[in-house]
Amino acid sequence: MRFPLRQTTTIANYIRRMKGQGKKRFPLVLMLEPLFACDLTCSGCGRIREYKAEASRMLTMEQCLAAIDESGAPVVSICGGEPLLYPQIKELVEATLARGRVVYLCTNGQSLKKKLSLFSPHKRFNFNVHLDGLAATHDTIVEKKGAFDKAIEGIAAAKKAGFTVCTNTTVYTKTDASEVEALIDYLEGLGIDGMLLSPGFDYTDVEDQSVFLARSAIIEKFRALRKAGRGRKIWSTPLFLDFLAGRRDFQCTPWGNVTYNVCGWKAPCYLITDGHHASFEGFMNNVDWEKYGPGRDTRCRNCMCHCGFEPTVALATTSNIRDALTMARWTLL
Repeated sequence: MRFPLRQTTTIANYIRRMKGQGKKRFPLVLMLEPLFACDLTCSGCGRIREYKAEASRMLTMEQCLAAIDESGAPVVSICGGEPLLYPQIKELVEATLARGRVVYLCTNGQSLKKKLSLFSPHKRFNFNVHLDGLAATHDTIVEKKGAFDKAIEGIAAAKKAGFTVCTNTTVYTKTDASEVEALIDYLEGLGIDGMLLSPGFDYTDVEDQSVFLARSAIIEKFRALRKAGRGRKIWSTPLFLDFLAGRRDFQCTPWGNVTYNVCGWKAPCYLITDGHHASFEGFMNNVDWEKYGPGRDTRCRNCMCHCGFEPTVALATTSNIRDALTMARWTLL
């Protein structure tokens, strides 16, 4: 099976329940950012730049758990910043799993091997390690020599200890499809469980905008990457990859991945900030969702990122038999 069964059923049952209750909008993923502090300075990261003034602040455990409970999302992606720097990360992961959620701990891997003993393998727990290419490319992007090797050490240690581990690769202007294919080969040799691929978002806070791809360039690159990833352990869904390759057209679902951090509920989405809301209810009810997405907001013109379009795919497959069968075959293979 390509994707963990327990995680698949957790998400599918949640969507079925929400639709059965007649809910029009509900999040599938909570992007929980307990802190913005990080031990890397990745060139394409808007987070550490946008929230530079908040780098010393952290959410309390109580705030984190309240956000998890408020959103009700079946998947909690603990990110930041570097979440392994959060002093109560062990307790946060345990409490989130105890609530029946699927957990992705998104890390740059620099301290993964050192912190591994804090955690225990679980069917709903995943380490998600960010790798933007092989050693030379990755180290250049994250601006630290040896960062790739350090992350690989963490991945190898986590797999040896029995954890589910996936990786996340952001595709930029200089990303070479053949290098991504070589990275896939290398990671499969390590026994990685899955790999996620997504184009970068042109954050306004990043000074060098040339690193980001225009929509037409995304389609061109992902046509090559789509071929390279066939039959491999890619966790990005086939419908999302078809969208990236220009073969399908989906609207963004900005409320599919909601974000909570020290400033509150980030509106409208993980990538764009027009404000922060104190309560989840206020966030969901007071954002004009129809204003956002490609063709509606100029900031969205090149966006084809997973956080807006993978939720669309997940929701579409519950109402389209052909897409549901495609996803079922992908999950089971």
